[in-house]
Amino acid sequence: MNTTAKLGAYALGLAVVFGGALGAGKVMGPVGTPPAEDHSAMAAPAASAGHDEHATTQAAKQDTPGGLQVSENGYTLVPLTETIKPGRSTDFRFAVTGPDGKPVTDYQVEHDKKLHFIVVSRDLGSFQHLHPEQAGDGVWSVELTLPDAGAYRAFADFAPTGAEGLTLGTDLHAAGDYEPKALPAPSRTSKVDGYTVTLDGDLTPGRSSELTLKVTKNGKPVTDLQPYLGAYGHLVALRAKDLAYLHVHPDGTPGDGKTAAGPGIVFYAEVPSTGDYRLFLDFQHEGEVRTADFTLSAGTRPDLPTPTPAPSGHGDDHGH
Repeated sequence: MNTTAKLGAYALGLAVVFGGALGAGKVMGPVGTPPAEDHSAMAAPAASAGHDEHATTQAAKQDTPGGLQVSENGYTLVPLTETIKPGRSTDFRFAVTGPDGKPVTDYQVEHDKKLHFIVVSRDLGSFQHLHPEQAGDGVWSVELTLPDAGAYRAFADFAPTGAEGLTLGTDLHAAGDYEPKALPAPSRTSKVDGYTVTLDGDLTPGRSSELTLKVTKNGKPVTDLQPYLGAYGHLVALRAKDLAYLHVHPDGTPGDGKTAAGPGIVFYAEVPSTGDYRLFLDFQHEGEVRTADFTLSAGTRPDLPTPTPAPSGHGDDHGH
């Protein structure tokens, strides 16, 4: 089946699947919040629906992190490679179709690239940050190796020319026996290839949190980090419960005269809910990019009331 036929078949499948579930990821809202009312075109609004209900629905949509949906704002991530064998390099191909149903060919450059492609295992033990090449006719191509059999999630992070940035996600599978591993325990220290990276700062749901990652090698601070994707580091945060993809912004720009090349790299992250998160830091030193990983737990949302303790002494009395 050629690329055009595949895209057409995929779009038809989406019309069937999303006809009953379009936007399900959006209306559910972040983990830990009650489902929002469905005010999409698929459900006729009640005659008495007022401004408050509309505002609630809008807030739920705005709070939804990226990567939970394969389609958003008329753009759809379309995998074109059907078979991936574990441990083998595969020429993985995909496209992004636009509101007109045609493959998108024009993209804005974001963090030195037109499109960032992130692939993680469902248990968040494996992480890859890849940069596909445009193969023509709106098709992207990247050499992808899924290390083990199992389920994976792929994210395309991009901004079409003239449109807002999006992160779309799709599931990938490598055939074979698979046993998911437990989420790595919370840790603020990561070691990779003789480097030690420590993380300072906490994640506070609903509020921008400052995170500082310090890089040392053989016990000595690294002060000559090299720019990678327009910064001295690139940080990806994923919510463990559903693999929601969260944008994390670096502070400062290499060469601006005030941003030091290490050992500390500062980021600002805002997580939408309590729970566990996995963080992956890509940094470049001595011409090679390495990845440090962390597990952090986010505490209570500042906009939620503190639970009132149950009265003691007569909790089992039941009014008798």
